[in-house]
Amino acid sequence: MATLRRTAFGPQVCGHLGESATREWLIPDGRGGYAMGTVGGLRTRRYHGLLVVAGETPASRHLAVASLDAVLTLPSGTSVRLATHEWADGTIAPRGHELLAAFELVDGLPRWRWRAGDVVLERELAMVHGRPAVAVVHRLLTGGPVSLRLEALCTWRDVHGERTASGPPPAVEAAEGGCVVEGAYRLRGPEFRQAGAWWRGVRHREEAARGLTPTEDLWYAGSFHAELRQPGATALVTAWAGDLADPPPPADEVVRAARERHRAVVAAAAPADDEQATLALAADAFVVRTGQGVDVVAGYPWFGAWSRDTMIGYEGLFLSTGRVDEGRALLTAYASTLSEGMLANTADTGSVEYNTADGTLWFLHAVGRHVAVTGDVDLAATLLPALRGVIDHHLKGTRYGIGADPTDGLLRQGAPGEALTWMDARVDGVPVTPRTGKPVEINALWINALAMLIKLAHQSRTGAGPAVKAHPEALTSFARRFPAPTGWLHDVVDGPTGDDPTMRPNQLLAWSLPYAPLRPTPATLQTIGASLMTPLGLRSQAPGTPGYRGTHRGTPAERDSAYHTGTVWPWLIGPFVTAWHRIGVPASQIISDADDHLGEYGLGSISETADGNAPHGATGCPFQAWSVAEALRVRRL
Repeated sequence: MATLRRTAFGPQVCGHLGESATREWLIPDGRGGYAMGTVGGLRTRRYHGLLVVAGETPASRHLAVASLDAVLTLPSGTSVRLATHEWADGTIAPRGHELLAAFELVDGLPRWRWRAGDVVLERELAMVHGRPAVAVVHRLLTGGPVSLRLEALCTWRDVHGERTASGPPPAVEAAEGGCVVEGAYRLRGPEFRQAGAWWRGVRHREEAARGLTPTEDLWYAGSFHAELRQPGATALVTAWAGDLADPPPPADEVVRAARERHRAVVAAAAPADDEQATLALAADAFVVRTGQGVDVVAGYPWFGAWSRDTMIGYEGLFLSTGRVDEGRALLTAYASTLSEGMLANTADTGSVEYNTADGTLWFLHAVGRHVAVTGDVDLAATLLPALRGVIDHHLKGTRYGIGADPTDGLLRQGAPGEALTWMDARVDGVPVTPRTGKPVEINALWINALAMLIKLAHQSRTGAGPAVKAHPEALTSFARRFPAPTGWLHDVVDGPTGDDPTMRPNQLLAWSLPYAPLRPTPATLQTIGASLMTPLGLRSQAPGTPGYRGTHRGTPAERDSAYHTGTVWPWLIGPFVTAWHRIGVPASQIISDADDHLGEYGLGSISETADGNAPHGATGCPFQAWSVAEALRVRRL
């Protein structure tokens, strides 16, 4: 049976912040909250912490417990600090990472081992699935007896911001075995001693690199104390939000239960190899249950739920992992958000917006794939009226100029100030790549949706309505309008300045969707691969073309300007591999160099983006849903 890829590092990685501070681990709670940090223990992001609590939506998160700093008192009386912090002046103190002998993921859970002489202390961490609760286990492996002090550094703030000593400190009240902070969460462990002091000027180097405020102040709420007299002795600490009168199980039981659950998740996906097993567990992080039901977190640590991301990743996240019932529930729930033929694209603010030209078409694709893979014709029959409504509204025209052109049946889109395709970045409110007109992937998705609706209607023995006429018209127009003299496809036709032949990866959908309008040729795919392919995925624009940006770094404006003008997107490996697969080239010949990424940025997962220029350093969210989903999907072709 396939198992998870082993992810482990020794002192040569753990002991150097250039290595250990750029590799991140994630433990989700199944609600949108999480624990997250780095191999070396340094908090490099404002989002890092042992307990991050999701609110009503996955995007409304608060940082609670920032860290639990371990201090050992050895038999000699020497105190050894095992934590690592960076301060506003650049000082690293203490330097506990230099005592790290090992870090590894065990069944997807992080484990650290520090060595001080003959004393080896181990830390394990897990979350309770389905509730905002974290468990931390410290275990003496060799040496001793030792005294262990665990200093709780706390806050209560929105994860996107910072809290400082310029305001009031968090309110801390004593509670059995620990304390309650801000009335929002509780800590419990051995022999708690309340403290109360600001630790000022904690620095987050990744936020500095992203052009954001890099410092905050943390509140030292108190410390837990335990005597570990012999190997095997443990100190158990839990922290939780929600019902503060309902504590989670003991920390060591939480760790055991989390391991068992992770093994079950992998087994349910029936992976063929270790890479598929690892990706199946990675996919589990993004599927959450909220008060509204099943949903998908687009990426950790800062994204919430976005319908486009959810539907692009649907097949990989749900159908490739054995989550058929959860997927069905999600599709049914999303269908209820349809308005004027458009699917809601719930932004991270929590407000409902209808501002994508492709999210709805990806939804139809997801429904089609669900029925094709599972044979669930009952779902098809249930959703067909809503799907016909989507087609009708697109034929008549709906929001933002989205509608079928009566002269050729192709779908056009665009409105001033709007960016409606997946290339949706804006700087100072101005779209970087508005792509007004008839984008190639929108029309590939449109033709795919029409054909899929006809197929579902036939299976349900009902009429497909206007789709029967619209499909052949759009198909013929696509074949006539999109091929460019360059040998590839136009990115947009009928734009404000005419047709746009810029080399971008969007054309891959014209060859990779189940009802793709065209069949690829090896020469064209080779040309695209030569310009766009990198070890982590495809560039969003070819080098040397006007506006190309090869680095996705700097201030928010600099990063947004590069987001879709050269930045690499790993999710695009999905349509690229699928297009090759359609002409008989297996995925293994294309994506073999991507597997090593599972151990170098977001551990066990795949990043959101990477630099367009070599060496293609990973950027964006270290853990991204559609990146994982598409990598998993194409490995099962």
